[in-house]
Amino acid sequence: MSVDIGGRLRFIRAHHKLSQRELAKRAGVTNSTISLIESNQMNPSVGALKRILDGIPMGLAEFFALEPESRRKIFYRAEELTEVGKKPISYRQVGDNLFGRSLQILKECYEPGSDTGRVHLVHDGEEGGIVISGKLEVTVEDERRILNPGDAYYFESRRPHRFRCVGGKPCEVISACTPPTF
Repeated sequence: MSVDIGGRLRFIRAHHKLSQRELAKRAGVTNSTISLIESNQMNPSVGALKRILDGIPMGLAEFFALEPESRRKIFYRAEELTEVGKKPISYRQVGDNLFGRSLQILKECYEPGSDTGRVHLVHDGEEGGIVISGKLEVTVEDERRILNPGDAYYFESRRPHRFRCVGGKPCEVISACTPPTF
């Protein structure tokens, strides 16, 4: 099995918005070393690669586990959405591999009475959604609203929040968050 170390390093460096010069400075190596590795003209030792990854920061295991896609799929049929939740809440994600992506799009379906839990969710980023059917109670810190079809929400995800299906019918929501959290 052949691993494109250079391409993988270039992808991860770009994903972290680092220039070759900045990564070299953080890792304590020359800019030309990063350039030679990324162009596959130099094969780094395990120790050298670890020092470079420490500048991102990222471990060797994560570096080799992540798989950048060479060409990303653009269109998805309903049956191709990836289930990332579990009953009584279904989260069907657009795309099965979000590595290197900045946005996560979900089709959410809440069974009547289901919620995301008593403990409010808190994470980095932003999220928003539009209720397609049913009624969704959205709580963000001390604000609470019941949203009907066509209503929407949008907030910074570091604010404590939770979601709950109210009423006797399932609730469907199309949502997006950045960065991906599942």
